[in-house]
Amino acid sequence: MQTLRLLAGLIDRLNVRLGALLRWLALLMVLMGAYNAVARYLTRYAGVSLSSNALNEAQWYLFSLIFLLGAAYGLKVDAHVRVDVLYGRLSRRAQGWIDLLGGLLFLLPFAAVMLWVSFPTVRNSWVIGEVSPDPGGLPRYPIKAVILVSFALLLLQGLAQVVRSVDRIRGEEIDGGPDGGATTGGDPLAEPGTEHSAGGHL
Repeated sequence: MQTLRLLAGLIDRLNVRLGALLRWLALLMVLMGAYNAVARYLTRYAGVSLSSNALNEAQWYLFSLIFLLGAAYGLKVDAHVRVDVLYGRLSRRAQGWIDLLGGLLFLLPFAAVMLWVSFPTVRNSWVIGEVSPDPGGLPRYPIKAVILVSFALLLLQGLAQVVRSVDRIRGEEIDGGPDGGATTGGDPLAEPGTEHSAGGHL
């Protein structure tokens, strides 16, 4: 069990560090979107295009990266929205059982199936070297490969959550500290004193 805890800690830290990177990508996406909006407006007066299809597509590529790679991080910090009418009132042990069964019966099979059904599409995109149909657009096959990376990370984080759930059921829940090994929720990247419940419980 100790080996599984160590592996879960490594997975947690991987996704926490990825979450930190995605925050910078979000800022870059906003700045790029602002530039594209201003450039389209100024193009009317400049007489020459100040933006391009590549820049426009790069903006939604960044959004895709944030959305896809952020799924595992969101699971790590319990940031996915859930409608909760019972979970929050249960004991930690009962919550552990719900999380364990949810992970084994729904999350892990879902991630595995999505990997399975996505692989042929991603493979074909790489085989043909798929690119944007718009003039000057970006290659499509690299961003499609991120779909596989996303669900692989989600699967790994799901396995880590299963280990944490077993610990909770056994009363052996351990706070792994701010580096991503914590098991009690909250955002490991939040500033001290700003932590709040991120579970989205209603």
